[in-house]
Amino acid sequence: MKLSRIRALRGPNLWTQRTAIEVVVTCTAAECDVTVDPGFDARLHTCFPAIGMVQSGGQDTPVSLAHVLGVAALGLQAQAGCPVTFRRTTPTLEVGIFQVIVEYTQEAVGRLALELAHTLCQAAVEGTSFDLQQALAQLRDLDEDVRLGPSTGTIVDAAVARQIPYRRMTEGSMVMFGWGSRQRRIQAAEIDRTSAISEAIAQDKQLTKKLLAAAGVPVPQGREVASAEDAWAAALEIGMPVVVKPKDGNQGKGVTVNISSRDQLLGAYRTASEFSRKILVEKFLPGHDFRLLVVGDKLVAAARRDAPHVVGDGVRSVRVLVDMVNSDPRRGSGHATSLTKIRFDDIALACLAGQGLQADSVPANGQRVVLRRNANLSTGGSATDVTDDVHPEVAARAVAAAQMIGLDICGVDVMTDSIHHTLEEKGGGVVEVNAAPGLRMHVSPSFGKGRPVGEAVINHMFGASGNGRIPVVAVTGTNGKTTTVRLISHLLTQSGLRVGMTSTDGVYVAGQRVDTGDCSGPKSARNVLAHPDVDAAVLETARGGMLREGLAFDRCDVAVVTNVGSGDHLGLNYIVTVEDLAVLKRVIVQNIAAHGVAVLNAADPIVAGMAPHCSGSVTFFAADRHHPVMATHLAQGNRGIYVENACLVAAQGDVQHKLALSGVPITHQGSIGFQVENVMAAVAAAWGLGLDWEVIRAGLASFVNDSDNALGRFNLFDYRGATVIADYGHNPDAMLALVQAVQALPAKRRSVVISGAGDRRDDDIRQQTQILGQAFDDVVLYQDQCQRGRADGEVIALLREGLSSAKRTQTIHEITGEFLAIDTAMDTLAEGDLCLILVDQVEEALAYIRARIARG
Repeated sequence: MKLSRIRALRGPNLWTQRTAIEVVVTCTAAECDVTVDPGFDARLHTCFPAIGMVQSGGQDTPVSLAHVLGVAALGLQAQAGCPVTFRRTTPTLEVGIFQVIVEYTQEAVGRLALELAHTLCQAAVEGTSFDLQQALAQLRDLDEDVRLGPSTGTIVDAAVARQIPYRRMTEGSMVMFGWGSRQRRIQAAEIDRTSAISEAIAQDKQLTKKLLAAAGVPVPQGREVASAEDAWAAALEIGMPVVVKPKDGNQGKGVTVNISSRDQLLGAYRTASEFSRKILVEKFLPGHDFRLLVVGDKLVAAARRDAPHVVGDGVRSVRVLVDMVNSDPRRGSGHATSLTKIRFDDIALACLAGQGLQADSVPANGQRVVLRRNANLSTGGSATDVTDDVHPEVAARAVAAAQMIGLDICGVDVMTDSIHHTLEEKGGGVVEVNAAPGLRMHVSPSFGKGRPVGEAVINHMFGASGNGRIPVVAVTGTNGKTTTVRLISHLLTQSGLRVGMTSTDGVYVAGQRVDTGDCSGPKSARNVLAHPDVDAAVLETARGGMLREGLAFDRCDVAVVTNVGSGDHLGLNYIVTVEDLAVLKRVIVQNIAAHGVAVLNAADPIVAGMAPHCSGSVTFFAADRHHPVMATHLAQGNRGIYVENACLVAAQGDVQHKLALSGVPITHQGSIGFQVENVMAAVAAAWGLGLDWEVIRAGLASFVNDSDNALGRFNLFDYRGATVIADYGHNPDAMLALVQAVQALPAKRRSVVISGAGDRRDDDIRQQTQILGQAFDDVVLYQDQCQRGRADGEVIALLREGLSSAKRTQTIHEITGEFLAIDTAMDTLAEGDLCLILVDQVEEALAYIRARIARG
């Protein structure tokens, strides 16, 4: 069994709306049905007892090793604790070759699971051993390393519950919520609008104390010290007991509390010095350690933190008691679990020594043995929720502390005997203010109920009902995508929005091209959605990108399918029929928001058949209002767009909006049929987004399909009284549309310049010239720059074969080189002639044509 073309589908895709790994699996004849090996199932279950049944059908149904691979890859992830449920194995038309799709929650974990499943399958086939526990440990460790930590994760979970889209910006905890100009960002539990100055103040504990004291918030007396001796002097000035801590530390690192002797202080100073050169000595405030979480102007959670400790039983040693506590499955080595294992290090041993104990000491029954003098969860402490117990004045002081520092999300550490009373009453105070506080103690406290702190953060960023989304339009189809995308973008721009657009011509933001080349895939779409200056996104969504990665978005507001034709790269990536292609193209229709609109071509039965797969509403478009699909749709009171009396009519029930085609330059008075279809699709999309009809009317009138605005999309030039048309059409359906458009234009003699894409099927290449040969007098064939896997001359030979039955063509030229072919055709043009140039290098060819025309 061989694995190839492993892909991560990072968005909704051909198979599922979930993220998944897709792999092509090649099996030998014996591996195409493992049931013929009577010992295989037993060996497989010996390797992985929990794999369950792998039979995909009835008892006599063949089971391929590829199918077993998928079951194993999913099962290993599930056993490792990943919440995955989807898998699929489908045979291709090639015998022994399968596509296997397995869901993942973390891409790296999904890839590793596939690798381990491959090893497991080989072991089952060969009868060798497979270390299941090691495999599961690898998956768990990797999952903990790459998944979001508890603080970031709880905010992301709250966003998902609100249907706010998110994207991890780094492998760490930086996350973007929403899209475009409505996006917000976080880094762990810190939001984008918290200033670097506020964070710097929170890091400077001495400055923080000064500001809090100025605001009337009780803080412990203390100062920064320059040496161990200075620390002892400060302790004597302040009065024992004291706290020694780094001036700019976090997570309780280097903090020692309740110091009451010189030896303790000198040891504490050395510990703090390991984390910072700047050391603080403060008065120790007796009482309990409380963490108050402030989000915005509200206290949203509070917890009492207890230092890591064990309770003696008179039998077991401290070390054994710690091991017993650490065996709690809630305790882990990082932040992924609700509790952290208690560390048995030098700090713990020093703390024991202060209590007259050692690691092997056996404490008395009921004796509380503290392993650290601070209560941070990151060092093994525990938390008890006390949110409902906080005195209103204490809550107000916590909010005041956060606002004085300037933190949107703030962890306020309070020492006091009782949180039920004011700080002044109990002699308590605020000992620290923390930026990016840990949230897990509030989400999953050791005792008490968890609090919806992630929801509080999301509410603070987006308000009670915001979702961070901008209007998103996805456009797919065989022909007309780019022009439709450009026209929709133009209409949205006319409405006052800054539009981000992706297409085969590049990426545009607010009218400026920011990337070049074919940018119709998910990478470019993600870049547009991440751009902070984008108010609306219009995304050309090509088949290749959907196959490689899936969609760049979870759902769109409008999905436009222009048409589906047979010349659209059939035969590649196991998309071999028009029906296969339609299933792929309808992915955007299947991922429309509940309030969204699918804009579908009623005259294309394959496209019209996508309507039942739409969860929103459908707007059909077709030139003929009496087309059965259109007529039925309109009769049911639904939206439709058609042509009547030289007007484009948008109708729903008794309401009609009419737009004269004479006011839409791109259609040439309605004579160019495929442009009329593009306009109908664009208007339907604008209607679905709620644009004003006067804006739509003005936008259609001002859109000019020239070579500066829409490269290679029926660009017209005048050359010595002849008409020259440049177009990027490259499949049989495009040829039919172009012939129809050209025949509507007057011409004494018609010529065409054409090459062919080598990655198309032979019949598709021949069919293009079969169509053109019925409409053009002269044909110039040229070999383009990239043959895409074909031998020299092979594509031209196929094009020549297509002309063998041409009824109109009188002359055929064969040229090597696109520019020479253009010259050959233009040299023969006379006044009143028409020349259609099917360009390959779009920008370069258009520049060459413009230069040729400028020379006269």
